Amino acid sequence: MEILKDIQFDSFPSRLVLATLEETSAAQGDLFVADDNTAGFLSPEQREKAVILPAGESEKTFASIERILARAVELKLDRSSLFVGLGGGVICDMTAFAASLYMRGTRVELMPTTLLAMVDAAVGGKTGVDYGSYKNMIGTFYPARQVWICPDYVKSLPDREYLCGLAEVIKTAILGDEALLIMLEEKREALLARDPILVREMIVHCVRFKAKVVEEDLRESGVRASLNLGHTFGHALESITGFSGVSHGEGVAWGMSKAVLAARLRGDISEAAYRRQITLLTDFGYPLDYPFSVDELIEAMGHDKKIQGGQKRFVLPAEGGKRFQILPLDETFLRKVLE
Repeated sequence: MEILKDIQFDSFPSRLVLATLEETSAAQGDLFVADDNTAGFLSPEQREKAVILPAGESEKTFASIERILARAVELKLDRSSLFVGLGGGVICDMTAFAASLYMRGTRVELMPTTLLAMVDAAVGGKTGVDYGSYKNMIGTFYPARQVWICPDYVKSLPDREYLCGLAEVIKTAILGDEALLIMLEEKREALLARDPILVREMIVHCVRFKAKVVEEDLRESGVRASLNLGHTFGHALESITGFSGVSHGEGVAWGMSKAVLAARLRGDISEAAYRRQITLLTDFGYPLDYPFSVDELIEAMGHDKKIQGGQKRFVLPAEGGKRFQILPLDETFLRKVLE
């Protein structure tokens, strides 16, 4: 078992473990949470103490949390019990959220099975559910005790789901991992073919990058907000399409294209930097043109968690001594970016 990074800080006491499929499937837990796509990875003994939810973002609701908590009560679990989430970002977010609520907090470990969850959702301690048409509106900061990362799961992902995770990988590269950025540019075909050595290396890059940021700023009061690059735009697109027409990764990829455009229109990045980042997104095949109502998008952005003092704040790429900036954009400028 290889430790990706020993994390020994008080506010985020997680261990990130690179494991094999056999090691993760043998993990012991008191309550397992999975969905229709991942339930097959559970043993018969694990299924007897599991909550199996329908797959998809539409299930990221209080009703699902209530099912998890009700099962914990039925199993007579206590504060020392262990919740284990086996699945993608939705399952990881909800399992940790339920664990943070049960008896005011019980132990939780996560086994992400999608690339998106491995490189982003399972790492960092953010939990939550959607509320109405608004993404991740209600939740907690509650880091898992351990995150078991098994790259073997990536082999079974549908192409669209794999690309969903790659969008978060591209985000990490743009934010400051130049070696990862070069890997994405020079080894695109091998990455799309899911070369196991490159996939492992890519996951390690992302986990180490995010762990370093979270170690510095668990509760997103500073530098951690940079990890939302493309997300204010992307979450709004997901919201107005009912969390079904556009995947999270597609939304983030489109959102990054708008963030890059906003930075270029402001003069914060060069034309060459703009073209490099847009080319990266298009070369990986992300659609960057959607039919939408600008008014609906701006309205959805008004419910974003990053609003402060009534101002919509956006993460934009930058050049020079820093790789990003966080600043408000007024509606007139937003319309110019979106139209």
